Amino acid sequence: MLMQTRTEAPPADPVARRRTFAIISHPDAGKTTLTEKLLLFGGAIQLAGEVKAKRNRVSTRSDWMGIEKERGISVVTSVMTFEYGDCVFNLLDTPGHEDFSEDTYRTLTAVDSAVMVIDAAKGIEARTRKLFEVCRLRDIPIVTFVNKLDRESRDPFDILDEIEKTLALDAAPVTWPIGSGRNFSGTYELGMNRVRRLDAADDGGTVPVSGPEDPLFDELLTENGAADAWREEVELAQGGLKAFDLDAFREGHLTPVFFGSALRNFGVRDLIDGLAKVAPAPRGQDADKRRVEPSEARMTGFVFKIQANMDPNHRDRIAFMRVCSGKLNRGMKARLVRTGKPISLSAPQFFFAQDRAIADEAYAGDVVGIPNHGTLRIGDTLTEGEEIVFRGVPSFAPEILRRIKLTDAMKAKKLKEALQQMGEEGVVQVFVPYDGSQAIVGVVGALQLDVLKERLQAEYGLPVDYEMSRFTVCRWVTSDSETDLDKFIDSHNSAMARDLDGAPVFMATTAFSLRYEEERYPSVSFTDVKDYQKRAE
Repeated sequence: MLMQTRTEAPPADPVARRRTFAIISHPDAGKTTLTEKLLLFGGAIQLAGEVKAKRNRVSTRSDWMGIEKERGISVVTSVMTFEYGDCVFNLLDTPGHEDFSEDTYRTLTAVDSAVMVIDAAKGIEARTRKLFEVCRLRDIPIVTFVNKLDRESRDPFDILDEIEKTLALDAAPVTWPIGSGRNFSGTYELGMNRVRRLDAADDGGTVPVSGPEDPLFDELLTENGAADAWREEVELAQGGLKAFDLDAFREGHLTPVFFGSALRNFGVRDLIDGLAKVAPAPRGQDADKRRVEPSEARMTGFVFKIQANMDPNHRDRIAFMRVCSGKLNRGMKARLVRTGKPISLSAPQFFFAQDRAIADEAYAGDVVGIPNHGTLRIGDTLTEGEEIVFRGVPSFAPEILRRIKLTDAMKAKKLKEALQQMGEEGVVQVFVPYDGSQAIVGVVGALQLDVLKERLQAEYGLPVDYEMSRFTVCRWVTSDSETDLDKFIDSHNSAMARDLDGAPVFMATTAFSLRYEEERYPSVSFTDVKDYQKRAE
């Protein structure tokens, strides 16, 4: 069904060649394994490592942090660029764990489409549903990959029905599984009469067939009556399910569905071919003053992620920037809108799994890493001079507040510097109380505390512990009346703090006390989301 969409000549325009997408899923659905196989097809890595589930397996190439290798999960966004066919792919592998939803949300501001990975046995799980809602808010088209068909799985009709009912999204199968579990033997491309066999080497080429009645299916489905039952399934799928519609997909109303097994390296080629054919090229981005189109001549971009110490030997600090328009040339000067100062892009980088290379040029849709020493922050806009700020890179009020207990008081200055860097990265939020007491760190989920502790020890040699804070909730405070805001801050000095941008934050001991203060000060806004374009200088 997918291949029946209109065919287009290979794009010569470098922007039209770009496909920038994220992979989203519930933990353990196979997202990181799928990422590796996509990189393998793109030539970014020579050997795809398996997610560490059993002893003696190598850890996943896109997971570089110690805690990720130890637990076999992704807790930071990995950014990877590779070429496949006529396209340049920018792949963003998001954290699967819900404690890192803030990092994932920011990542989804930088993509044009998403691949949703679903476990064939479990269907749509809670984390998948939440991530889908974020994609829907941003009108991000979604391609679905139903994974783990080589294990015992649910009926494909059940999975498609769940997608439609749970996500209110039309599902159009592109491939159809031939058997499942131990009897899984390949996929049939609906409408194109092609079969991809599981026993073909390295997800090899497809085999043409005359249709569902082809005798090949009798060879592949040997159990008594299995081939006839499968033919009835296919007839029902072709007659009763949605056909792929490019416009509906691009508008976010329909998802093409592929079936396969990432671990077995099967169905991945169908998926990447599908992304090349139908995923949108870079789209326009909203800024505070206007919409920026990718075809514009002047370079613009925004920083959606900061990552420090990816290479502990070099103490590097990389700002990941989505190029929104124009062409980035190595060595060019750009304007950092937040400060108004120029910044030299002397060594922009592309990432290929664990390797990196200097980017001599990058176009709209590309994601480049910019080495810097704290100059760039999450949400920053870079331009060739224009005073615009890209919207929608938010910060969320943390759900857990803790004070850090340092075992060696002589390292207090080093801890302050480390927390500053971790806060600018987005690992945690750091709040400095007005009364001069010890800094408070805030996180969305408890696993972030483990990551902070592990990184402070590994990267800065700082063994720390946590102690409870008397505060449980916090909110940014603003007001149209500067006098009213100053009055509130003065009367709550012991419960006030500044974030890393200097914005005032009210700390409350309970949700009840927060509501009480909201009622007492109606002219003051207490917000749990701060847009980076509204930062205090």
